[in-house]
Amino acid sequence: MRIVFMGTPDFAEESLKAIFKAGHEIVGVVTNPDRPKGRGMKMIPSPVKEFANENNLKIFQPEKVKNNEEFINELKALKPEVICVVAYGKILPKEILDIPPYGCINVHASLLPKYRGAAPIQWAVLNGDKTTGVTTMYMDIGMDTGDMILKQEVQIGEDETTGELWDRLKVLGGNLLVETLKQIEKGIAPREKQGKDYTIAPMLSKDMAKIDWNQKTAEEIKNLVRGLNPIMGAYTFLNGKKIKFWKVKVAGENEIYAENLGFLTNGTVITSDPKDGIFIKCKEGILKVLEIQGENAKRMSIQDYLRGNSIQEFDVFE
Repeated sequence: MRIVFMGTPDFAEESLKAIFKAGHEIVGVVTNPDRPKGRGMKMIPSPVKEFANENNLKIFQPEKVKNNEEFINELKALKPEVICVVAYGKILPKEILDIPPYGCINVHASLLPKYRGAAPIQWAVLNGDKTTGVTTMYMDIGMDTGDMILKQEVQIGEDETTGELWDRLKVLGGNLLVETLKQIEKGIAPREKQGKDYTIAPMLSKDMAKIDWNQKTAEEIKNLVRGLNPIMGAYTFLNGKKIKFWKVKVAGENEIYAENLGFLTNGTVITSDPKDGIFIKCKEGILKVLEIQGENAKRMSIQDYLRGNSIQEFDVFE
């Protein structure tokens, strides 16, 4: 099929690779403009642009797509049969949605109508969900509200992070897009309207990364740490210094004797040992820290951290 592909991050790149490998004619690739990154603020192309360059695909990088008549006319001139959109980052106007005869197809990293929005993978982990998946759909003018085509469900590992789930779902998304296009081409693709019971997965905010020891259980803190890894990292303070937790677990009954702790403040270090690590009292349950990052330092195992830094019993994280 003649395809225009629209996407930006590595999640989208995986879908572009998949349809390219499947032999589709990719007549144009639309991605966000290069952005400055790093200390030197060097202009960095998106992963989608890098793949398009490597394979001599025609690239478009409009600053905006709405009310951009020049860009819309360029798209029309390409005469795509379908437009594939994966994590592009911009809402498409009706003028673009109406261009391809087979419609605009989106790959969304959730089992719609659950988790419409910008951060479905992150929220599935943050909420401690056991399952998630990928949905392909026909796009309309709403945000992830179009008719669904195919779905594939996966289990979320008990300790799986957002980054790990992201890497699995991007491959799944590419494969599902290839199958979706195959069924559309054959005229056998299903079309199912979304139910009314939907949830939203909004963009994450920096203020949600701070651990609230008085409001969250050990299980909820574990999900926060998993959900924000590797995006920003959940953090807390110890003796006025910012500490990030990158990997934690809920301590089992066989790991620590934890009776009569009611007198301790939530966030208190119950045990600190260079071999076993640190155990912290929570609103409910006890948290064991496995990977940590001190202020202006690299992330490391708790054992390595304790060799050069002091965390004492009865210290309190805030």
